[in-house]
Amino acid sequence: MPQQLPQVAKQLKAAGLKLDPKALTNLTEFPMGAIVSLGGCSASFVSPEGLVATNHHCVYNSVAYNSKPGRDYLADGFLAKTLGDEIPAAPGSRVFVTKEVRNVTQQVIDKTTAALEGKKRVDAIEKNVKAIVAACEKEEGHRCNVYPYYGGLEYYLIKQMEIRDVRLVYAPPAGVGKFGGDTDNWMWPRHTGDFGFYRAYVSKDGKAADFSKDNVPYVPKHHLKLAKDGLKEGDFVMVLGYPGRTNRHRLPSEVDFTFSWDYPNFVKSSGERLAIIGEQTKTDDAARLKYAGMVAGINNYYKNRQGMLDSYANSDFLARKTKEHAELKAWVNSNPARAKEYAADLATVEKLIAERQEKAKRDVNVDGIFPRLLGTARTLYRLANERTKPDAERKAGFQERDLPRFAAGVKSVEGTYAENVDKALVMHSLKKYAAQPASEHYADVDAALGIRAGMSDAELSAAVDKLYAGSKLGSTEARTAWLKAKPEDFKNSDDSFIKAAVAMYEGSLKREAEAEEEAGKMQQAYANYMKAKIAFMTSKGLPVYPDANSTLRVTFGKVAGRDHGTADGLAWAPFTTVKGVLAKATGEGDFKAPKAQLDAIKAKDFGNFVDPKLKSVPLAYLATLDITGGNSGSAALNAKGELIGLAFDGTLDSIISDWDFNAANTRSIQVDLRYMLWQMKHVDKADRLLKEMGAQ
Repeated sequence: MPQQLPQVAKQLKAAGLKLDPKALTNLTEFPMGAIVSLGGCSASFVSPEGLVATNHHCVYNSVAYNSKPGRDYLADGFLAKTLGDEIPAAPGSRVFVTKEVRNVTQQVIDKTTAALEGKKRVDAIEKNVKAIVAACEKEEGHRCNVYPYYGGLEYYLIKQMEIRDVRLVYAPPAGVGKFGGDTDNWMWPRHTGDFGFYRAYVSKDGKAADFSKDNVPYVPKHHLKLAKDGLKEGDFVMVLGYPGRTNRHRLPSEVDFTFSWDYPNFVKSSGERLAIIGEQTKTDDAARLKYAGMVAGINNYYKNRQGMLDSYANSDFLARKTKEHAELKAWVNSNPARAKEYAADLATVEKLIAERQEKAKRDVNVDGIFPRLLGTARTLYRLANERTKPDAERKAGFQERDLPRFAAGVKSVEGTYAENVDKALVMHSLKKYAAQPASEHYADVDAALGIRAGMSDAELSAAVDKLYAGSKLGSTEARTAWLKAKPEDFKNSDDSFIKAAVAMYEGSLKREAEAEEEAGKMQQAYANYMKAKIAFMTSKGLPVYPDANSTLRVTFGKVAGRDHGTADGLAWAPFTTVKGVLAKATGEGDFKAPKAQLDAIKAKDFGNFVDPKLKSVPLAYLATLDITGGNSGSAALNAKGELIGLAFDGTLDSIISDWDFNAANTRSIQVDLRYMLWQMKHVDKADRLLKEMGAQ
């Protein structure tokens, strides 16, 4: 956490940081104030006119959404020549600018809440969080969230300006932004130009607003300046962004379950889903474009999880975890006071984890059996029911603050859905679910879908066809109309998906209550487990960093290759250059670089972007940084806090660092700023943007 940086100030200075480490603790000042979240990716302001730099794969859905047969921005790239040519990003796109961070642990877990257990504890925490959020969001145009740290031991309120008018400015062709594709994903050497640009727009009075031609570019309080000096091996580098989730504090039983069952099952099912989508879209360009974002996401996680499994198989991770946990328990039980405070919770955590894992195995096929539009119908019906209550009493996620998200979600279906693809995916999961014994089925779900255990494929297909044929939710207008409908409207509907949603509602609420009872017990026990672990580590003089949770974090290290890169023992150089694009470019598949780029490389039209040592344009570089999913698009800064690139990936054998950080192996991959600027100037002629960023 940035707040912990004073603890490592000496290490930061020794590593080469020129800024005062204290400057990194204030999330609303420079440079942290220039860092923004896209709600899944990280990004940063790089001009005083709201220009936002991030990864190509983070703007990918917006490029795909705006692409049509005959207007393929994915293949050709997109560049707005003027402000007026900048186009709306995909529905629901956001830029979140941090305005305030505050510890609210005492408000979330007050004395009354601390005495509660199970669902009552969950409900009380939710009530307290909603009250904090409601007070925070009285200032219009802001999004406030309360995030748990250390398994719910601490809570922080983060207030962000929610910029809703987000426009696509520039994305290079997929032959640049996705060069190497899934073949090179998580691999080194890398030659992917993974960068793109959004712009944040606000009303003329500087407030967050929906899209309007009258809106103007947002003027950020801080923006990053571009580094004038290029990087070299050994240079200090830090990455600022919003990592999604790590699992460094998980128990041995969780590690074992994840790597022996969860991830292997995920890899298998992901491969099956990709094959289905590929088969259903192979002769349909429109459907292929609609599912391009999903395919990219599945491929990314597929390779990620397989890489983790491979790393795990060659490690002693579980043995070390087991030993560490045994040492913790021995320390707890060696002192009567500590045993009284912590021992029962450690046992409870292990018991609850085992119960949760058994349920996960039983329900492994359930999520995939619901057609996407049925999922939409269930959400809309839940919204209708929640809207009958005062806002403060509604379930979190269904309050007035959430309505714009629902509206965007309803609209976005249009550009990302094809019935034949969805139906094929549903049938795949239904066959597995139908093969499970009746005791592992949910009766209300079976009745609503018109299915049962042991059904033949032909019977399942007929039931599915009937479901899809009986619904009009494929229409954007129809879905939008249900946003303001009342519960009785749903109950009186003949739409098949709506009827199924109504039929499953009570059962869903019952299962939700059961899950919350378990979650309340887990929160209480897990928080105390983390309290014990922090006390144990502190007794040994060791710091404890909280797991990533999509909040702003800092990681620092240096530009460095590896002396044990490939399987045959060859070292990894710290940089790649555009020479590698020529070597890899085949003109087909993942390695179809644009002709204009290849011509510029062959002509050595490099301008001022040549590295004197490499004698070419640096493309990507390795660094000893601790990043994970969500860090995509994170600003990479030099010792002076200047932009030197964007983080976009890690190496395959180091991604297990989500669970087990390995300093010897872990390398993050960043696209080099010099390559970004070269592509923009010498290939895509993005002179307007270069001037805006102060690059020329």
